[in-house]
Amino acid sequence: MRILLTNDDGIYSEGIRKLAAALRSVCDVLVVAPDREQSAASHALTLNRPLRLLQIEENEWIVDGTPTDCVNLAVLKLMKDARPDLVVSGINFGANLGDDVTYSGTISAAFEGALLNIPSIALSAVVGEHFSFDGSVDFTVSLVRWALEHHRDPSIILNVNFPPQKPAGVRVCHLGRRIYTEGIIERMDPRGRAYYWIGGGAPSWHPGEGTDFEAIQAGYIAITPLHLDLTHHQSIPTLKPLEDLLAVDR
Repeated sequence: MRILLTNDDGIYSEGIRKLAAALRSVCDVLVVAPDREQSAASHALTLNRPLRLLQIEENEWIVDGTPTDCVNLAVLKLMKDARPDLVVSGINFGANLGDDVTYSGTISAAFEGALLNIPSIALSAVVGEHFSFDGSVDFTVSLVRWALEHHRDPSIILNVNFPPQKPAGVRVCHLGRRIYTEGIIERMDPRGRAYYWIGGGAPSWHPGEGTDFEAIQAGYIAITPLHLDLTHHQSIPTLKPLEDLLAVDR
């Protein structure tokens, strides 16, 4: 079995370093990760410049691009003759809950694995007092063992979030809804020109039973199955009359 390991925090982040060392006890691991932090890169793919792929150790490569770039170069170039059995993205320093999955480079790397028909897992850890990746790494090794034996649907990724404290257990749940209250922060540089920061406040969430946020608040590991089909299928019958109403004369 072969695993492709990537992230959006960069190849030197503690989360990916500890996870790579632990997963090598399970199977072959190829690490291909960005050369710097790419948080909130979402599903960006670099198309307007060439990419650099640099080997730094045996089975470890860095890319001067996004997490999505890393998965593409790994699968279509480095592993083209023997594709990975699993793509693992993380462990991210910080949560990826609810609506925030749309921004996440960690999640998008796993989605890229799904697009390439490879089962994928994304992993993120909520940061708190006395934070450590150790428990998350141990759990991930067990999850990967299970995934290599059972989780074979490449169209579904598993989004895993770890609480900051010792987990009370595991909950399989759906995405929560974030309350977006953060504004734009405006500052002035020394030359009197305005510059801006997006966000900056602590996120808040709509209360909801069975959500990933509720699970994390209660001290559980949250596992949410995500899929690529963004179609709202229930709306198709309601919108069908538009076919005749807005018909184009030919």
